[in-house]
Order: sequence, then C-alpha cells, then structure tokens
Amino acid sequence: MSLSMYQAFIPGAVRALENCIDALNKVAAHAEAKKIEPSVFINARLAPDMFPLSRQIQIASDTVKGGAARLAGEEPPKYEDNETTFPELIGRLRMTIDYLKSFKAAQIDGSEERPIVIKMRSGELNFNGQNYLLGFVLPNLYFHVTAAYAIGRHNGVELGKKDFLGKMG
Repeated sequence: MSLSMYQAFIPGAVRALENCIDALNKVAAHAEAKKIEPSVFINARLAPDMFPLSRQIQIASDTVKGGAARLAGEEPPKYEDNETTFPELIGRLRMTIDYLKSFKAAQIDGSEERPIVIKMRSGELNFNGQNYLLGFVLPNLYFHVTAAYAIGRHNGVELGKKDFLGKMG
C-alpha cells in the first residue's frame, strides 16, 4: 500500500503542532513557577541572528497552513503574526490545527505533480507538490518546531525528545 500525500502530511503536522502546544504549556508553567516574565521566553533566541520563540511558532504555523492550502489548490489564510503571550501562541496553533483538520484526503491526494510557486523575498521557488511537501513544508515545520523546543530547553525548561514525539501509538 502506498502512502498518500494527505497521510504523509496532515496527521504528522497535526501531531507536531499538538505536541508543540504541550511544550508551550510547559514553558509557560516553568515561567510561572520560577516567577519569570513570560515575555522573556517568548522573545528568547538561541542565537542573536535567529528568530525568537514567538516567530518560530508563527513560521511553523504558516508553513503548514500554506502547505495544506497550496496542495489543495487554495489560497492560504493569513494570520496577523501579532502573538505576544503563551495563550495567543497556543491559540494560533489550535487555529492552525483546526484548519489542517478541515481538509479531506481527496483535497490533497493527487497533488504530487501540482505546480507550486512560493514567492520569497529572495525570489520565486518552484516545486511540484511532492517536492514541495517533502523538501520544503515538512523540513520547515520540523526545523521551526525543534527550534522552539530548543529555546525552551536552553532556558531551563525540562523538555526532551518525549515531549517532541508525544504519545506513541
């Protein structure tokens, strides 16, 4: 049995974002327990030239909502990118999860050869659907979610591989 585009994308993306919500809740609880202003974590970076935690979450969200929309031949929804609190970041992830769950397999399956054009500041990126999913969407999702975990861990939050992977089975 082959793996469909929908199966390769939506369930794993939803799981990654749900696990990220759990991690953000741990970061928020850590900030509260240690009496650290939450904005310290939300604005934290691993390096001066990297995006802060809030932007890592926004990009992970943008990547998957844009990915689902483009693979389905739709225009991606736009979010404001103005989240400054843990509840707002978690709300954004929940909204993204709901959006991903709104897609049916038939909307994404068969998109392997669909032309996808992404307009970046540096120019256009051209893909077919399969290369877009496997070479752009999923790597970007996991990069930015991993960066968010690493920012929390770097700042003393007890996060690990089990938090990233979530419940197995």
